[in-house]
Amino acid sequence: MKTIPFLRPRLTGARFEGKAIPLEFLKDLSALEEMIVEMAKFFFIKDHPDRKRLPRGFTEGIELRLSGLDEGSTIPIISLVVTSATLFPPEGQAYLERARDEVIRAISTTERHQGITGLPGKALGYFNRIGRSLRDGEAMEFPTPDGQGVARLTKETRRRLLLTSTDIRELTEEVTIRGTVPEVDQADMTFEIGLPDGRKVKAPLEPQYLDTILDAFNGYRTAARILLRGVGRFNRAERLLGLDSVEHVSLLDPLDVPARLEEIALLKDGWLDGKGQSPPREGLHWLGQAFTSYYPDDLPLPYIYPTPEGGLQLEWTLGVHEVSLEINLFSHSAYWHGLSLDTGEEISQSLHLEEPSGWSWIVTEVQRLLGGVA
Repeated sequence: MKTIPFLRPRLTGARFEGKAIPLEFLKDLSALEEMIVEMAKFFFIKDHPDRKRLPRGFTEGIELRLSGLDEGSTIPIISLVVTSATLFPPEGQAYLERARDEVIRAISTTERHQGITGLPGKALGYFNRIGRSLRDGEAMEFPTPDGQGVARLTKETRRRLLLTSTDIRELTEEVTIRGTVPEVDQADMTFEIGLPDGRKVKAPLEPQYLDTILDAFNGYRTAARILLRGVGRFNRAERLLGLDSVEHVSLLDPLDVPARLEEIALLKDGWLDGKGQSPPREGLHWLGQAFTSYYPDDLPLPYIYPTPEGGLQLEWTLGVHEVSLEINLFSHSAYWHGLSLDTGEEISQSLHLEEPSGWSWIVTEVQRLLGGVA
């Protein structure tokens, strides 16, 4: 058996820090192997137009294996393992190396907006699985075949690769959806999830999630919502068409903050009797991430209301205390006001929520008003 270095993609992004690879990402590497093998077969047939099929055992005796991680970074080492007993490398080896180089060139060309990828349209369909696990700010980096640069596969590059092919009508993406369950079909084992904009899309009903989905369905009239993670199917205009698979479902708190922010994001200018500025989407996205990062799960959630100025007001009832937090989504500043219904004591505080100290002050004050902090 002979082991030959074949591919060393560098994985960048927060999830890959500390020389770690999420298990879900191994599916992307598996799809990459499948694409390279199929491309090797394609190039052989292209070079031998007189042949109708591949030579017997074209890829037998060779395989790709994840053989380790490189030191100092998250770089999976993918080796070409030759198990053939022949003295010379199998013919398939050269075509695997050629396929690898062409795939990397296609990524590099697309990343740089340089036009034609050089890959057939059917082959580009593999990018429906390769890179699907990538999140914002993450990338797979491949040394280019000439050794002079790096080809970066990101969420955006992956999407452009898919749209290059006119054969591809639908794209798949990993999605996180918050919504209601207006319909369940137990005979067909499917259900509908109602999106914040009023649309409904169908999803497969996996047996392990049946009880949770039925709970949400029974609570539909009281706006019970679920958090769903899975693989969504989109058209070329980025419109969600349905779910191909469901990988996680859980019931949400009725006051779930990201779900409420998604509803508020649908407001248009003039939402308040012809007046009222719509909140900025960037600001809502920032607040959702910040609240999830800094506000503990075990503390009570606030009610959230839009303000006419395009901001938000968060309100809590904490024992005998009524609290409001008015947030400016443009400057990320906030104003806290608390009132004791027993004593009439008031507490006011200006906060900067770009800084962790601002969130720390909120958390400490909520705990104090609940009686958890002296």
